[in-house]
Amino acid sequence: MIPLRDSIRPHRTPFVNWILIGLNIYAFVLQLSLSPTELQQFFRQFGIIPARVSGLDFSMLLTGTWEPFLPFITAMFLHGGWWHLLGNMLYLWVFGDNIEDRLGHLGYLIFYLAMGIMASVTHIWSEPTSTIPMIGASGAVAGVLGAYFIAYPRARIAALVPVFFFLTIAEIKAVYFLFLWFLLQALSGLGTMQGAQSVAWWAHIGGFVAGALVFFILKPRNLNPLKD
Repeated sequence: MIPLRDSIRPHRTPFVNWILIGLNIYAFVLQLSLSPTELQQFFRQFGIIPARVSGLDFSMLLTGTWEPFLPFITAMFLHGGWWHLLGNMLYLWVFGDNIEDRLGHLGYLIFYLAMGIMASVTHIWSEPTSTIPMIGASGAVAGVLGAYFIAYPRARIAALVPVFFFLTIAEIKAVYFLFLWFLLQALSGLGTMQGAQSVAWWAHIGGFVAGALVFFILKPRNLNPLKD
């Protein structure tokens, strides 16, 4: 299923969501200027390599040693191809504006980055010895989806749905759409527990669960709560 739009219209202009989408696109354009060899080096420098970061001592942050931790931020703005980028940005466009409306601009930025970090930590836990760079906004976007799952379960999502060999547009309640999305990630993640992953399924799972838990526990509300 491919989401096209949701039924909730935010009160705030989602500046931060637009900026995040723009930064992802800008980073991808920069990637296009690199040769294949340079691109691989770029991914190894700015992507998350679990074997490299799994043993980091987080107390280093207290002493001002930030550089080893930068990939936790930079990796979520890199993508492996057009479809990887477009899929993530479409989901962020559809679901991110309402979460920004609920949290406010600064709160949403902090939330987005925190969910990306939590997703990366989950991926590292699932493959601590992997030397393959993990890149993509999927984990942070999954956090946004988890938050939406809790905040707007009765919202309606207009989506492209495959019916045999055709695609049709159908309206689906967010709770069903996002539950199915999460179920697919969970089944895929469980299916890769005994082997290397080509997709960071556990980052998706970790991001979604973290986003849902934050909204379930804190129940953030803006001054004009939106009705779903």
